[in-house]
Amino acid sequence: MSNKEGSGGFRKRKHDSFPHGPRREGKDVNASSPVMLAFKSFQQELDARHDKYERLVKLSRDITVESKRVIFLLHRITSTPDMEEILTESEIKLDGVRQKILQVAQELLGEEMHQFHRAITTGLQEYVEAVSFQHFIRTRSLISMEEINKQLVFTTEDSGKENKTPSSDAHDKEFGTWRLRITPVDYLLGVADLTGELMRMCINSVGNGDIDTPFEVSQFLRQVYDGFSFIGNTGPYEVSKKLYTLKQSLAKVENACYALKVRGSEIPKHMLADVFSVKTEMIDQEEGIS
Repeated sequence: MSNKEGSGGFRKRKHDSFPHGPRREGKDVNASSPVMLAFKSFQQELDARHDKYERLVKLSRDITVESKRVIFLLHRITSTPDMEEILTESEIKLDGVRQKILQVAQELLGEEMHQFHRAITTGLQEYVEAVSFQHFIRTRSLISMEEINKQLVFTTEDSGKENKTPSSDAHDKEFGTWRLRITPVDYLLGVADLTGELMRMCINSVGNGDIDTPFEVSQFLRQVYDGFSFIGNTGPYEVSKKLYTLKQSLAKVENACYALKVRGSEIPKHMLADVFSVKTEMIDQEEGIS
């Protein structure tokens, strides 16, 4: 039998040949050593970064909730005669959302935005969706990313932070000017979500006797779908996932337009919404089967 094997026939572990001395107590560690001081600094830096991340997640959640409320408000346009009143109220609510985005910009002072992008992307996408929805109702066109970013430039009083190293994404060189730039991915995902809201607005409009909005929405959605088709699978993974939902929304709107064009004169206006809801359910079932 080999000398490396014990009486039981098992190979001895390497560290078994070393003497087992008493375990060192924590009090023997020199807390003032350079290594301990360095790791203490690392701990404080990581704790501060984690706390900042959690604050940004909370702000993003607030932005998402407030943006959804703006979208719900804008859907009342189809059943309210005074459209300007709804648009004015939505603008006031969007100003409140931008104040939350200002807090995000202040949190990102001196930081690299992309390190915290995951914490705020959901809120920014929902904000893009709300702003683009409002812009479409006003102009029947798509708001550009540059126009959205222009709205996210804020001028505030001195907050005592101007001596820190500013980040190009959060703080301008001029005193008291803050900005947050929407990334292309956030913009694309927000626009993709917009198509679902336009589909709902189309169906609601038909139910209220408006037969012009579905055709306007249909033409707009075709243009958006063509643009996303050019990106295809070459873009971010999230964008390619949204493409299928966009196609579903376009199919439902085109189905509504088809029914209006072919059977619009046969069906009373107050019954059109019921016809479209039945056809929409049939489309969903066919897609589920396929």
